[in-house]
Amino acid sequence: MVEFFATLSPVSQALLGTLFTWGMTALGAALVFTTKTMNQKLMDGMLGFAGGVMIAASFWSLLSPAIEMAGNDSWPAWLPATIGFMLGGIFLWGVDKVIPHVHPNAKINTAEGIHPDRRRRSTLLVLAITLHNIPEGLAVGVAFGAVAAGFPSASLAAAITLAIGIGIQNFPEGTAVSMPLRREGMSRRKSFMYGQFSGMVEPIAAVIGVLAVTLMEPLLPFALSFAAGAMIFVVAEEVIPGSQENGNKDLASMCLMIGFTIMMILDVALG
Repeated sequence: MVEFFATLSPVSQALLGTLFTWGMTALGAALVFTTKTMNQKLMDGMLGFAGGVMIAASFWSLLSPAIEMAGNDSWPAWLPATIGFMLGGIFLWGVDKVIPHVHPNAKINTAEGIHPDRRRRSTLLVLAITLHNIPEGLAVGVAFGAVAAGFPSASLAAAITLAIGIGIQNFPEGTAVSMPLRREGMSRRKSFMYGQFSGMVEPIAAVIGVLAVTLMEPLLPFALSFAAGAMIFVVAEEVIPGSQENGNKDLASMCLMIGFTIMMILDVALG
């Protein structure tokens, strides 16, 4: 697989990686064709697992390489990582305050953003997952861009591993959109279309990320940390609370540990 990716341009690498992550979102959404409801324990466990993958990816694939890259410059190694990480979280926090959306399994009257139309729950659900897929696509693009820029701490295998990890955790996200819509009476086809649509933003964000870092190499440590901060914000603000609000805290926590461990093993072993 690494050899095949090595023959592609950085933009093609990022596109291929995020087409996989988008496909995993669609695969999760496709569960709506087999059932109208999903066991809540299973869903909470999947969300916990997704949170663990995202936390591990944020450090092993993004923050750690950013610190290592910055150590070769004149400023302290921790400075770009600190600035980028906080800016990523602040950016997602600001977007959450502006774009109308509602989190999966949340009541429609809890919709966030400016003037949310509470009559269009389907649109608000898709917007919520779409917003939170932006940093994931950006992270994949930045990772492939780092390889193209020739940084010693960046490897093609690590970028591919990041795409695989994000793809794995996208599976429950697709399900988290399609299943609530199906329960509310929407057709299977429409529920699936809405669910998979939320992953469409990832290839776009990936191209933006890879172009940004290949054109402005000095910003790479900041870009990697920015993506990490945005992903951690998503985990803390939505994924972990969503996995524990139905009384399955222990299960969700253990699945988070498993997700973190698997992503860590993948990154260390393959990266």
